[in-house]
Amino acid sequence: MKDEVDFFNPMILVVGILAFLAMGYIGSFNYRFEDPLKLEVILTVALACIVFIVGYLISAKKVNHEDSSDFDFLGEKLLLSLTIIALILQTLNLVLLGGIPLFDSTLKVNATTNIWRVAYPLFLIMVNLLLAKHYSRKYLILVLAGGLIFGLNGYRTSVLGILGSSFITLYYLDRVSRKMGIAFIALIVVGLMAVGYIASQSIATQHWTLNPLELIFYRAAFTLEVLEKIIPLAGTTNGKILSMIFSSGSPRTFIGNYVLHYDVCLTSTLFGPVMLDFGHIGLTIQMLFMGVFLGILNKLKKGFGIGIYSIILTHTIIWIETGPTDIMIWFLYLIGLFYLIISFKKNRVK
Repeated sequence: MKDEVDFFNPMILVVGILAFLAMGYIGSFNYRFEDPLKLEVILTVALACIVFIVGYLISAKKVNHEDSSDFDFLGEKLLLSLTIIALILQTLNLVLLGGIPLFDSTLKVNATTNIWRVAYPLFLIMVNLLLAKHYSRKYLILVLAGGLIFGLNGYRTSVLGILGSSFITLYYLDRVSRKMGIAFIALIVVGLMAVGYIASQSIATQHWTLNPLELIFYRAAFTLEVLEKIIPLAGTTNGKILSMIFSSGSPRTFIGNYVLHYDVCLTSTLFGPVMLDFGHIGLTIQMLFMGVFLGILNKLKKGFGIGIYSIILTHTIIWIETGPTDIMIWFLYLIGLFYLIISFKKNRVK
């Protein structure tokens, strides 16, 4: 494990937020946007970052931890079998869809089936736990296969979730050489740009002429523009989005109808959903919780904990654009909480 510099400590979330804000601000001067982002958007994002940093500093107590034996029943063969089963399930999902959603926007709308909802988190968790506890170079083939097969669903988040979390797990295992690091980062960047661009081009009703790089700046600007429209509506949904996350319904589609007044599935940044539901107080509580939670989880990561931390950190970074509206990812937070409870019961906190 890296002792000198913890490159993937929770503060990388702040770096990601600021980078996304910068791209969105630059993008808001171009394309179809009439005005650059308003100052209140920048101040809201700055507030969120400051509160997150405070939460992280609160978690800065020194923690001694030894890997818990409670996870020993997750042997190598079991983890490998479940990883392969997840790949088979996603392959079955594509077969039942009757095509490749990445190349067909109509199929993409229905690509997140119940099979996918089981297959993706199962693969994500199992492949990272497999790497964390039973690392072997041959298992990197499973990572690449997962990035490809789940990427065919047409969503960049799946590609980033798999490749990003695996990369962070390998980093903490000290298995990332300079060449491997460059190759992995290049693969992630190219994969994200390719999936996002191909998926956008498959939408029959759009006639964009943006190249893959321009598309990234456009998406950042559009998502922050959604946040800009949310800020005056802060606190008006009174928890409805949160309740939809843990019940039936589509929170992102609801946000599209509520904010833009037409039926569209919207990404609204890490801050949008909680702002709509509970205003600036809700935003403060959310970011404080994330800072404390990720800070403690980072300090307790050993063995399986490395994989758990890598998964949660990666998807929290993904939330910078998409927003925390996925029940599956909150389930990952629950797994992280379970891990912390076991850790605190078995170890003395100084």
